[in-house]
Amino acid sequence: MCGGVKSVVGAAMALVAGLLLSSAQAVAGTIESALAQAYVNNPQLNAQRALVRATDESVPTALAGYRPKASVTANAGVQALETTSREIGSTTPPGGATLFTQRGSNLPRGVGATVTQTLLNGYQTSNRTRLAESQVLAAREALRNIEQTVLLNAATAYMNLLRDTAILELQTNNLDVLKEYLRQTKTRLESGNVTATDVSQSESRLAVGQTQVFAAQANYEGSRAVYRQVIGVDPDRLSPASTVDRFAPRRLPLAISTATANSPNVNVAQHNVDVALLQVKIAEGALYPTVSLQGTVQKNYETALNALESFSAGVSGQLSVPIYQGGSEYAAIRQAKETQGQRQLDLSVARDQARAAVVQAWAQFEAAKRSIESTTAQMKSAEAALDGVREEARLGQRTTLDVLNAQQELVSARIAMVSAQRDRVVNSYTLLAAVGRLSPQVLKLPVPTYDAKVHYHQVRDAWSGVRTPAGR
Repeated sequence: MCGGVKSVVGAAMALVAGLLLSSAQAVAGTIESALAQAYVNNPQLNAQRALVRATDESVPTALAGYRPKASVTANAGVQALETTSREIGSTTPPGGATLFTQRGSNLPRGVGATVTQTLLNGYQTSNRTRLAESQVLAAREALRNIEQTVLLNAATAYMNLLRDTAILELQTNNLDVLKEYLRQTKTRLESGNVTATDVSQSESRLAVGQTQVFAAQANYEGSRAVYRQVIGVDPDRLSPASTVDRFAPRRLPLAISTATANSPNVNVAQHNVDVALLQVKIAEGALYPTVSLQGTVQKNYETALNALESFSAGVSGQLSVPIYQGGSEYAAIRQAKETQGQRQLDLSVARDQARAAVVQAWAQFEAAKRSIESTTAQMKSAEAALDGVREEARLGQRTTLDVLNAQQELVSARIAMVSAQRDRVVNSYTLLAAVGRLSPQVLKLPVPTYDAKVHYHQVRDAWSGVRTPAGR
């Protein structure tokens, strides 16, 4: 082959070498910065954080059962009165009476206050508080699961775009090679070294190459769009990324035990079991007596024509013992117990799913590592084969079709290498997520991490106020 084709092929090989640099040569922080941007910008993650903050408010709502309830009432009005009465006495003539009529108007008004404190309600307040705290913990684990999903999606989007960029460049360079080879074939046809069939084969392969470029361009544009969706910014020039399997357990049994203990989905299921158990206790609390203490103060003015003002104050206790309310409270207890059994089964399902996810991710990562070795050997063999076929074609021992086929095999090998590198990195992130360790803290991302405990402590003991800690 002439020097023009060799220079184009050399450029393609240099491209692959640049895209497949080892992790030691990769530009540090590039994929980490993309993950950090996703951690800050992703709307799904921000929505889940808002849901956790809303769940935090269930704790002060439950704690309100310990606190007194106070209310103030006031009334005012106007009234007109007319009263007619009869006076009967010893001086009254027989069969007669003296009638008296009283007329007038007044402005009745009053103000009062009532304070009620629950003293005993079958431990429902304490159980509701513990239930709300379990719900908060479950919401935090659900947030951690969304964090892992977003970070994994961001890493996948990054590597997909990196892969599709490389494939587009490979296909574009392959198209340049095919164009150059077609030009040389036409030149050789003029000199009588090849036939018109060789030119047709080169033209056919060039058309295939153009189709492959169009497909690669479409995949590239699709990956750019997904990158923008997940990470929140348009992609810049991407640099190679390293695997993160160094943060995962080194042995499969340890990875499985880590996942069953640390997986967010397993922890959510465990907290849901706690919630269901407390719901049973709350339902049973409806069968217990309730005791409350109430204090009232009332001041009234002009309640009658001859009453200028009155004042009253009192303290009273109330005991309520439920006897029978139609059976609804017993149905609620039975229902809560069935829900508790369901949550126990959900926990077993979550543990099985965590184990299966780890085993699958482990197998895929190991397969990706071995695929690197096989595709490397495939690419080296394809390069040697292409050089050999070209030399044999120059000596007349190979046809144009043989050269074109060898060229296509080399391109396919290089694409396989790019895809294998992508799979190895993505599968390492998948494995880290499966064991529950895909987090900005573990990855040491250059971004402040969101601490759900901050908002919780800001609102837990708040007795009043309508503004959120963020000022809304």
